[in-house]
Amino acid sequence: MRTPILILHITTGTLGMLSGFVAMFLRKGSRRHSIAGDVFVTSMLTMSACGVWLAIMKSQPGNILGGTLTFYLVATAWMIARRRDGATSLFDWAGLLVVLTVAATEITFGLEAATSPTGLKFDYPPGPYFFLGTVASLAVVGDVRMLFGSVSVAGRLARHLWRMCFAQFIAAASIFLARAHLFPAVFRKTVTLFALSFLPLVVMIVWLIRVRSAHREKRKTLMAHGPEPSLSAS
Repeated sequence: MRTPILILHITTGTLGMLSGFVAMFLRKGSRRHSIAGDVFVTSMLTMSACGVWLAIMKSQPGNILGGTLTFYLVATAWMIARRRDGATSLFDWAGLLVVLTVAATEITFGLEAATSPTGLKFDYPPGPYFFLGTVASLAVVGDVRMLFGSVSVAGRLARHLWRMCFAQFIAAASIFLARAHLFPAVFRKTVTLFALSFLPLVVMIVWLIRVRSAHREKRKTLMAHGPEPSLSAS
C-alpha cells in the first residue's frame, strides 16, 4: 500500500516545488500566476495529504503534524484568495480548530522533548516542535482576527502570501535539507540546498514588505486628498 502513495507523494511534491518557484516570480494577479498557483495548490494539498497518510502508517507523529500544518496553510491561503469580500464560513472555523490543535500539540511535544533524558520526542529535538508550534500559533492569531474582526485587502493579501510561501518552505526544507543525501555532492558542499530551502522565506519577506509599503502609500494618498465630495443634489 505504501509504494503507490509514496510515488504520488514524491511526484506531487516535485511538481509543487517547481510550480511554486514559478508562481513566486510571476506578476501577481496575472493569468500565468493563477495557473501556476492552481498547480501549486493541487500538488501541495495532494503531497501533504499523502505525507500525513504515510506518517500515520509509519507511526511518525512529528511528520503527521508537519503534513497537517502544510495542508492547512495551503488550503487557507487558497481560500482567502478566492474570496474577494472577506467573508468567512464554516471552513474557516474548522481551519482554526485544526491549527489550534497542531499548535498545542507541537508546543507540548517540544516541552516533552526538552525535559526528556534523551532530549528527543519521537526522534525530534525540541527546536522543530517549538518552531512549527510558533508558526501554528501565529496562524491561530490570524484566524481569530479574521473571524472576530475585520481584515483589510492588504491584510488578506499578506495572509495569502505568507501562508503559501511558508508551506513551500516546509516542503523545500523537507526535500533539500532533510534529504540532502539524495543530491549530488556538489550541491551538498555548497550553499545550493540551503538557498533553495530558504528562498521561499526570502521571497515572502520581500513581497510582504511590498504589500505593506503599497498599503501605506495608498493610505497617505487618501489622507492627502481626503474623501471625494458628495455629488448629491443640494
